[in-house]
Amino acid sequence: MYHVIVRMEAKPEKAAQLLELATYNSGCSRQEPGNVRFDVLRQNDQPLRFALYEVYRDEAAFKAHQQTEHYARWRREIDALLAAPRTSDKFSSVAPEPYA
Repeated sequence: MYHVIVRMEAKPEKAAQLLELATYNSGCSRQEPGNVRFDVLRQNDQPLRFALYEVYRDEAAFKAHQQTEHYARWRREIDALLAAPRTSDKFSSVAPEPYA
């Protein structure tokens, strides 16, 4: 499995817009054949901080995700909503094996 964790902090006046955009992207992404999971998370003690937790069958499925219209919308709109640049980390499953 291929995992992506995106961390971001909303501008105070843009938090609702960020949440709308993230849940739109998440809902569309869950329909992709290679997507296993796509969660939108909000930090409990700092409600302007959000994370996306994405799981794809493999890196090819993630690359296919990056070609979709909903991902293109995400890329066009997200930066204007952020207080600082977002970060993204990619991981591959190592245990348990086989990961299913």
